[in-house]
Amino acid sequence: MRLSELKNAGRTPSLPMSIPLADAAGPADLQLLSLLRVLPGQRYVGAGVWRGRPVLAKLLVGSKAARHFQRELAGVRLLAEQGLTTPQLLADGLKEGEGGWLLFDFLEGAESLGETWKKVEHLPVLADMQGAVIAEALGAIGQMHRKGLWQEDLHLDNLLRQRGRLYLIDGGGVCAETPGQPLSRNKVLENLGVFFAQLPKTLEPFIEELLVYYLLSNGEHALPMEALQKQIDKVRAWRLKDFLIKVGRECTLFSVQRGAFGLRAIRREEEAAMLPVLEQADALLDQGHLYKTGGAASVGKVEVDGRTLVIKRYNIKGFAHWLKRFWRPSRAWHSWREGNRLAFLGIATPKPLALLETRFLWLRSRAYLVTEYLPGPDIIERFAPYVENGHAPEAELLALDHLFAELIGARISHGDFKGHNLFWQEDRWALIDLDSMCQHGSVGSFAPAYARDRARFMRNWPESSALYQVIDQRLPKDISGAA
Repeated sequence: MRLSELKNAGRTPSLPMSIPLADAAGPADLQLLSLLRVLPGQRYVGAGVWRGRPVLAKLLVGSKAARHFQRELAGVRLLAEQGLTTPQLLADGLKEGEGGWLLFDFLEGAESLGETWKKVEHLPVLADMQGAVIAEALGAIGQMHRKGLWQEDLHLDNLLRQRGRLYLIDGGGVCAETPGQPLSRNKVLENLGVFFAQLPKTLEPFIEELLVYYLLSNGEHALPMEALQKQIDKVRAWRLKDFLIKVGRECTLFSVQRGAFGLRAIRREEEAAMLPVLEQADALLDQGHLYKTGGAASVGKVEVDGRTLVIKRYNIKGFAHWLKRFWRPSRAWHSWREGNRLAFLGIATPKPLALLETRFLWLRSRAYLVTEYLPGPDIIERFAPYVENGHAPEAELLALDHLFAELIGARISHGDFKGHNLFWQEDRWALIDLDSMCQHGSVGSFAPAYARDRARFMRNWPESSALYQVIDQRLPKDISGAA
């Protein structure tokens, strides 16, 4: 296949493939064996063989190929010139009408710090193994900043470890202020803000402690925590906004088809499994265990290929109901968006897997939402033995405190905060039924919504009960700090 033909190869071109390229030694074929990252019509990154040697290939096509090639090449050269550890560039080229290519030494057995983090993220906050990953990353970032460079797309997957050595990758995001001279404090704060904003919010109380690992590599500036926190908050808000746009469009994370006769959105890694589920959603509901049926919604637990899922079908009760619903986004779409919002923020909820809106000439009708199944009990069942004595397990009360703190911090109201919508899952309380969930833009709108949520939640138990008194004393009443 010619390099230019990749532009029309889509997301999953047939592999292996042979692509004729050329360097100073003359023409040779790149044997592309697997793909690691694809941006259809623009960028294909994969493992292959070049002149008998394993390589990592970055192939750039389309109208922006030349610009992306130059950025990538400039970044790689900056890293190498400043003596920073990065995979060796073996060959590169740019041909008008074809595209650009960069072939790097393939780091056999390398693991990104992002992959390492996934293995330890379930551990207690800042456990030794978590701290080791972040310390290693901050040390590498500090070295880069000391040399006057920063990585715009700074995250753990752009740091590769092989045999105890850490490599900086993705030259396309590498920028320089004054190469060889330490970055200015403002640039340091901006870049560290990007890094910390991508880590779980639960780590924020420990940022000052973690910065020690950065300062060991680059102690050029004092780093005021207030200014750094402002940068983190700014980046978090931007990332959330960007992510919520992605949940409704075709991208690396989501497979989305939108048209006059339907909207279908699926998490990319779940596409193969969810397509048959959406196709037979009604039949699966009929065969499954129904929690709720009729009226505005039908909810059921279903088994598919040995996997337990929950399907929620949003019904149209009649013509009058359809007139109210066809012109606005479905409640399934709202729940899909809000479920992904909670997942992004690290607030426990069943993972949203797939969404389907049926339409006729853009007019919405029945809709479906598929999520993971939570096997744990709801809070009504979980706390039933403690209603009269109030002796609920402290760990579970602390988890409840934490959930409310997360919701207040993010200014999120649930809208139907009854006990049956809160499930115990491992060591956390998880929210379900997000049809009315809202993230508020100001304390002024959040405060009354929170008051309603809190009041509804407290009605789960008799006001005279010991459990009510215990929970009432713990849950915040004044949320002015949510600003």
